[in-house]
Amino acid sequence: MRLLVVEKDETLNDLITKSLNEAGYKTDEAFTIKDAKYFLDIRHYNLIIVDSNFGNSEVFKFIDYAKGLFPLIKIIVISDDPSIESEIKTLKMGADDYIKKPIHFDLLITRVNVALRGGKDYIKIKDLIIVKDEEKVIYKGQESYLKGKAFEVFMHLARYPNQVISKEQLLDAIWEEPELVTPNVIEVAINQIRQKVDKVFKIDTIKTIRRRGYKFSYPKE
Repeated sequence: MRLLVVEKDETLNDLITKSLNEAGYKTDEAFTIKDAKYFLDIRHYNLIIVDSNFGNSEVFKFIDYAKGLFPLIKIIVISDDPSIESEIKTLKMGADDYIKKPIHFDLLITRVNVALRGGKDYIKIKDLIIVKDEEKVIYKGQESYLKGKAFEVFMHLARYPNQVISKEQLLDAIWEEPELVTPNVIEVAINQIRQKVDKVFKIDTIKTIRRRGYKFSYPKE
């Protein structure tokens, strides 16, 4: 999973990033809201950590921007404001969690783990249900299993419906060392999806966008 850390304090940004990397997460660092938006335009993230020190207005606009692009993305706001009022306001504006400074890094990792694991362990789109823990796809009561990287590709595309995702973005999001595999593995995964999901259920879930990538297109646009 890839995370984005948005923090203007370089020392704190590095400490957060180091803790996340040690916990097994891939990370990118942004030191401005503008840079963070740039990263969101070129990569897909599972979770964002953003400091409220950019100002409430800018942070709330950024949350709207990120959630507008990726409705299922998790956002944790860190803040040096200890007030309950600030925490309530931030959560009401769309943040998924609020952590007060000084940062206890073990607690931060735990909250990140909970945010990514917590909530629904499935994606439901109309009559289609994708069950994460069982690597199972259900359509109108009928079941089919899709294993390994093919399932991860399917789940990732389903998290960003109707958005074109390139082979490189899929490799970057799912493979631990994307530079060591060829883009052909994505074609293999897509073929498995079409065999184990589309053919079984007689539906179309993945659309190939010539020279650009793939997008999840169920139900049809």
